[in-house]
Formats: sequence, structure tokens, C-alpha cells
Amino acid sequence: MPVLHEIAPLGENDFMYLADRHKRSFDYPLHCHDVFELNFVEHAEGSVRVVGDSSEVVGDYDLVLITSPNLEHAWLQGNCVSNDIHEITIQFRLNTTSGKGVFETNAYQPIKKLFQRAQKGLVFPLQTIMLLYPRLIRLSSIKEGFYAAHELIALLYELSKSEGARELSSNAFARVEADSESRRVKKVKSFINEHYIEELRLDDLSAMVNMAPTAFSRFFKLRTGKTLAEYIVDVRLGHAARLLVDTSEPISEVCFECGFNTLSNFNRLFRKRKGCSPTEFREKYVKTKVII
Repeated sequence: MPVLHEIAPLGENDFMYLADRHKRSFDYPLHCHDVFELNFVEHAEGSVRVVGDSSEVVGDYDLVLITSPNLEHAWLQGNCVSNDIHEITIQFRLNTTSGKGVFETNAYQPIKKLFQRAQKGLVFPLQTIMLLYPRLIRLSSIKEGFYAAHELIALLYELSKSEGARELSSNAFARVEADSESRRVKKVKSFINEHYIEELRLDDLSAMVNMAPTAFSRFFKLRTGKTLAEYIVDVRLGHAARLLVDTSEPISEVCFECGFNTLSNFNRLFRKRKGCSPTEFREKYVKTKVII
């Protein structure tokens, strides 16, 4: 059963679509679409946000930017009992990759970097939401297209300055290439993503970039915020989550296909990182899928 591929209500010459609505429940299934989306939700404490292989219970306010056409996402009812859920969904098109357009200029680099991070889904902290809340609410009242587009660009720029923004889905699940300012780290990350099923040794990986093992361990942790072992586990779990969603392979086969040596270790690490067992994760996606 494929995830619903939403056809966004944007015409060929349209820039932005905005829906501002109040509702009693979340009923839209897990989906993806070819346009960028900024989704704001308030008064929905206890609901569950699913973005890629991330599943989290949200508080009273939630703001997420998604810029990947293949990243599944949905807000589910969970334990939310609010009778007045307020949701503002902004879908838009911005080409940041063709030639030397405006997004290649220095002024727009922060927004371009924001979009790169949001390929995995980007959730913003409460402080940022409260700071931009008036602008989010005002955006739906702007009737002239030029001013609405201008306000959205300004809003995105302010979001690009948020220090607490956090990526949601893993690289492997979102099918996003490892990104790093360090060529050494990027080289090792790319190798891990291609060879995650194999045994990966610190000595071999550090030798790839001509560094001593101990020095490379410190260097990798400093640049990524994770130890090498933690990163390898994250990559393997991301690929495992993708297999759980996209195939009907038995859990044991998924385990060994993603480089884990024992099923018990795989189940333990999966629950620790994802908050549920592999079986529960698969069932969660099945329940939110629809047949096209």
C-alpha cells in the first residue's frame, strides 16, 4: 500500500498556497508531495508528528519545514483531546538549484542552507515559534500575491536564523546525502552509507583520511556531535526503517541486511532510538497508508 502522493493545489504559475483552518481532529493520512511545506499547529498537545522515521508527541505549538518531495509526513490524533486545533499549512515552490539565480547570491544563502537541512524535516523551538507567531497569523490575511510572497521569504529568512532548529528524519530514511563542511568527515560518511551492511572498523575508516584512530574519533565527534559508533548505528537504523516501510521482509532479514549481528541487539537499539519496536514502527506506517 503506497503512501498517498498529494497533488498540491498550485497551478503552473502559482507561487504559494495557504490553508488556515480550525478543526477537531487530524484525519489526513501519511503523505508526501512535490512542493515545499511549512506547517504550523497550535492547541494540539498530545498529537503525534510523523516525519520520515521520526515519530514524536508534540506540545501545544509545533512548526515544521519540509523540502523533500519523497519525505512521508503526517500529524496524527494521538492523545490530543482539543476541540479547536488551529493549523496553518503553507505550500510553495522555490527553485534554489538552477544556474546562478537569486538563491546563489550571498543575501539568500541562509535560506538555501535552511532548505538543505529541511530535506529531512526541520522542527523549530518554541522560542522561534513565539517570535514569529504574529507573522504566521498575519500571513493568511495578506491578499495581494506580491506582498504575501515577500512576507513568506522574510519569514523563511527569520527561520534560517533559529539556533535551536532540529532535523527530524535520518539521512538514510530520507535518502539525503551526508553533508559536512569537512571533506574528511564527508568522505567517511559517504563510505559508511554505501557499506553499512559490512563490518566497519575505526582503524580502516581513519586510514581512509590519513588520521590516527584516536585523533579521528575526536575529530568526528567534534564535527558531527556523535561518536563514530553512534553515527554507524543511526545509518543502519535509518536503512532498516526504510525497509520496514517499503517492504514486507521479515524483521530478522531486515536486521541482518542492515549490518546488525543479532536480532536482540537490533530490537534493543531500534527501540532505544525510535521509541518503539520494529514491528510497532511498521504497523504505525501501515495504519496511516492509503491505496491510491
